[in-house]
Amino acid sequence: MPATLIHSVRLITDGIETPDSWVRFEDGRVTATGTGADWTAANTVIDGASVAGPGAILTPGFIDIHGHGGAGASFDDGDDAIRTARDLHRAHGTTRAVVSLVTAPIDDLVRRVGGIADLMQTDADILGSHLEGPFLDPAHHGAHEPSLLRDPVAADVQRLLDAGRGTVRQVTIAPELPGGIEAIRLIVAAGSAAAVGHTSADAAQAVAAFEAGATILTHAFNAMPGIHHRAPGPVLAAAADHRVVLEAIADNVHLDPQVIKLIFDSAPGRVALVTDAMAAAGSADGSYDLGAVKVTVKDGVARADDTGSIAGSTLTQDVALQRAVQAGASLVEAVRALTETPAAAIGFGNQLGRLAPGYLGDAVLLDENLQVAHVQTGGPLY
Repeated sequence: MPATLIHSVRLITDGIETPDSWVRFEDGRVTATGTGADWTAANTVIDGASVAGPGAILTPGFIDIHGHGGAGASFDDGDDAIRTARDLHRAHGTTRAVVSLVTAPIDDLVRRVGGIADLMQTDADILGSHLEGPFLDPAHHGAHEPSLLRDPVAADVQRLLDAGRGTVRQVTIAPELPGGIEAIRLIVAAGSAAAVGHTSADAAQAVAAFEAGATILTHAFNAMPGIHHRAPGPVLAAAADHRVVLEAIADNVHLDPQVIKLIFDSAPGRVALVTDAMAAAGSADGSYDLGAVKVTVKDGVARADDTGSIAGSTLTQDVALQRAVQAGASLVEAVRALTETPAAAIGFGNQLGRLAPGYLGDAVLLDENLQVAHVQTGGPLY
């Protein structure tokens, strides 16, 4: 059985940094960890310090639970586009990802969700789908086509869940819409995560959504009411609820660095750094499509042509890590927000997000400046 060993690294996993560490991988999984020179030979031995310098850092593979594409390709455009975008993000440390779909007609979404379920049979790095729409508040549509938004009628919600055959990992929903709370219960009963987002919900409505089972806040602060001293809104409601994970887009565009730090301080251990990346990630400025919306990217910032709204990002998760640390988050907590927390948020906390025996052998080797030096993806999910 071929074995790989990576040694002489600062290992960051489980919220702890351990210097002079090593990790052994066999058959796509972690089989042992330790420190110093107390390791046995392997078929492939990687000296972390030689590859990434004396400050080499080893983390679990990054997990993006909210992204739309990259390298000029959109996740909405089928298998080849998904693979093209995934190749780009994998090179930046994202070893597994959920495929996020923007608002479209129900029939189109049914087809795309089913296609992603099929793709998972051959592409182990695909964790499932995320429906960011169509059950969104028209007043906070962002870069989603307003004419395609609709209330969450139970039959539509169930049809989409059924099309995914158990692979719909997350559904973003505005809970204040007619049928919103009932839809959240339906989503959760199907084993998916319900996420509050693109919403006009006040704090009380957000609390009601969390009590109904919603466990994620979609890109905190964006496409929702902000914090007011007499109207705390959904962000503070989510931060106060220890069951809820807050997505954060740490690109210094969606969130000011001080707000990035505020999210980490307000919800320790419950931040998921996501990219919300669209096709322009890793590609050039210019014109792109985000679902039915025309987008122009200038200086790396994507905006919808018709409204000027921010239209996804051009972020990769290694840059999100760098920006979070620059904003004042600790390296350990920023790594957790790319690994353990997103894995648990979509039900994979027992397989992904840690470098511990039995876990999948996804790993990222970084230099001391948090630049990616080596990426490996382990075996398939159970």
